[in-house]
Amino acid sequence: MAVTLRLARYGVRANAFYRIVVSQKGSKRDGKFLEVLGTYAPKVNPPQISIKEDRVKSWIENGAQTTSLVRSIIKKSIPGYMEGKEASRLAKVQKARKARKARAKGGAGAKSAKAKK
Repeated sequence: MAVTLRLARYGVRANAFYRIVVSQKGSKRDGKFLEVLGTYAPKVNPPQISIKEDRVKSWIENGAQTTSLVRSIIKKSIPGYMEGKEASRLAKVQKARKARKARAKGGAGAKSAKAKK
């Protein structure tokens, strides 16, 4: 099953804080998790963020997905990391598209050349 980085809610009503956790995709929001990676307290001014950067990078390198809010928290606390990952992923996708188009053009050209002979 897929692994995701997301927030688990703690605290009391109207004064919540969150743990950034690694959990299975199908588990409940505050249910079982694999590891605690940090905390996020949005109620204090400015919002307080603490993250284990090395563990976050390790989980993302191993294929863990992030929720949109956790992604924005990581962007704030580790500047440039998520942008670099997204840029490399986009470059990889574009390279694969170009290869597919080249194969499609080569395949279509080869078929038409054989048909003419």
